[in-house]
Amino acid sequence: MRNITVAVILISLVLTEQTLAQGFLDRLRSRLSFARQAAQGARDMYRAYSDMRQANWRNSDQYFHARGNYDAARRGPGGRWAARVISNARERYQSGLSGQGPEDTARDQAANVWGRNGGDPNRYRPVGLPDRY
Repeated sequence: MRNITVAVILISLVLTEQTLAQGFLDRLRSRLSFARQAAQGARDMYRAYSDMRQANWRNSDQYFHARGNYDAARRGPGGRWAARVISNARERYQSGLSGQGPEDTARDQAANVWGRNGGDPNRYRPVGLPDRY
């Protein structure tokens, strides 16, 4: 009977250890996935910004805001987080420098939220903007 009790305790300890290790590995995978999504989302935001600068197209600002947020958010929770952080930081920084005022910031933020929530960025697409964008 004593050997059976010791065996049951050892099996329980092994199973508990495996469960704890699996939980740790699952959390680690989840965090790594979030970080990968965030990095990809940041890259999407940079690509939209770069395209906006390259296009240099009148009245296209909100389109590129919406597109960058849309692309980043499609990466998953990490991409959505990156889009929100980058957009908010950019607007805080830019609102003090651009001289465009709070109305411009409000328009940009509306486009950011629209794209981040899965809205079609083409809602903001200006007439004549080349298809490559």
